[in-house]
Amino acid sequence: MQLHWHTEPLLLIILLGAGWLYALAIGPLRNRIATGANFPLRQCILFYSGLAITYLAVGSPLDQLGEQFLFSAHMLQHMLLIYTSTTLFIYGTPAWLIDWLLGPKRLRKVISVLTHPACGGLLFTFVYTVWHVPALYEAALQDKRIHILEHWTMFSLGFIMLWPYLTNSRLLPRPGYGIRMLAIFLLMVGQLPVFAFLSFAGEAIYPTYIWAPRIINLDPLNDQILGGIIMKVVNMGFSLTILAISFYNWAKSEEVDDSVTH
Repeated sequence: MQLHWHTEPLLLIILLGAGWLYALAIGPLRNRIATGANFPLRQCILFYSGLAITYLAVGSPLDQLGEQFLFSAHMLQHMLLIYTSTTLFIYGTPAWLIDWLLGPKRLRKVISVLTHPACGGLLFTFVYTVWHVPALYEAALQDKRIHILEHWTMFSLGFIMLWPYLTNSRLLPRPGYGIRMLAIFLLMVGQLPVFAFLSFAGEAIYPTYIWAPRIINLDPLNDQILGGIIMKVVNMGFSLTILAISFYNWAKSEEVDDSVTH
């Protein structure tokens, strides 16, 4: 087995192009977009960290491991795209740049609908679940074009799903604390069927991993169970963090309101 790093032109053009456009926006064009805005050093570090994590997810040997050998490696790859990269991109984009991009009213209306917790959560949960149907999952492993589509849908819908909990936009701000807490709880519940399907099937489901060479001492069934655990731990870790932060900020805002009232 010879592991390799991907250097496909499309992948490099997308990542380098995104980095170049971001550099233009926060550098030479900054004063045109937001007069007097300071250079966003912290956000810059986060954004380019997001680009690096994205490349590690789809361009490093992790992609080959997940595509040919280990279900758990493929699941780790998906978690990096869905949660880590998206979080870094959202936090890494200054509020003034987000609101400038959301300037056109028609675009803002569309994004407002898509990023509503109910819409984003349902879209992501449905598509994520469907991709784990054995026929579609195997098709993605066997056909590079379908595999790219799978990754793009997971990344883009993960971005839409996480927007209501992470955004700093003033034009499309986060929803109220109660809505956030309810929605993130339902997201945890929504992934339970996939987790149960992977972890309690009693047998390995995907032929690619059943017949793959054993590069580590992990049989196909336990590899599948490990993948399910990785999925649920990441989902719950993120969700519980959002729940705790939302509850804390909600309680803190209530204390402030009480002190003002009295």
